Amino acid sequence: MRIAIMGAGAVGGYFGARLLAAGADVAFLARGRHLAAIRQDGLRIDSAAGNLHLKNVTASDNPAAIGPVDIVLFAVKLWDTEEAAAKLAPLIGPETAVITLQNGVTSAETLAARVGAAHVAGGVAHIAAQVFAPGVIRHTGTMARLSFGELNGKRSERMTRFHALAADAGFDAIYSPDILSMIWEKFTFLAPFSGVTALTRQPVGVIRAVPETRALFLDAVAEVAELARRRSVNLGPDILDRIGTLIDSLVPEMKSSMLNDLERGGKLELPWLSGAVVRLGRELDVPTPVHRVIAAALAPYADGPPAK
Repeated sequence: MRIAIMGAGAVGGYFGARLLAAGADVAFLARGRHLAAIRQDGLRIDSAAGNLHLKNVTASDNPAAIGPVDIVLFAVKLWDTEEAAAKLAPLIGPETAVITLQNGVTSAETLAARVGAAHVAGGVAHIAAQVFAPGVIRHTGTMARLSFGELNGKRSERMTRFHALAADAGFDAIYSPDILSMIWEKFTFLAPFSGVTALTRQPVGVIRAVPETRALFLDAVAEVAELARRRSVNLGPDILDRIGTLIDSLVPEMKSSMLNDLERGGKLELPWLSGAVVRLGRELDVPTPVHRVIAAALAPYADGPPAK
């Protein structure tokens, strides 16, 4: 089974490295200094779950150099979705599954428009990681879970085969019969987590310890949960309690990737997170005051630091 990692950053790089270390046939699509470092010295994973230094890694910026694969893990930043999706064609064979691991709830539709709905599957990555330096991915804590499945909920041979590979790769691999609900459940956590950590410039330990910021976070969760309900996505009646328990279980120093991007002066996925919550709220007539403030307050930083 051949696997291509489209976007070998923190998420794609980590899970791709674990799959490669377990013996899977994996090729990485990257660019710039990160690609150059991988080609020169391989891919390094710094993690409490076990360090890796993989040399002789297949890496390219050209999908045509890799050719058709069985699975594409699509893990580019949301602002790169259209550009990356336009480059997928050389990777697509008759039964190829493109599993989107991106944040947000709109990527599957974008990919389906490019490669056809039959080639698109859903995925959810739970991990705290960042590209610490070119060719080096730093994993915070030990949580590393990859969930995936067909968007129609049916079992398939391609997902079954991929699950067999992933189950031996040193991370939690979950083949879900309801991946759409899992995508929305993650979004219900991630949009508030990204927004509140970036707004306050604080990690989760501070957010949950201060009553005012904890309440703000949970109010933001409630807004997204209501959107899911209006979209007929079943997250269960205890979704707020589950997410409250989740943030209490995270290592105190954990930050969102959006806060990491903000601190290093990069672009933000804001339009696809709190921004998307606000847009969907308008469409569905759901009030989203917390996310409206987050989206407005962080808007000057969406494309990097504002000009002075």
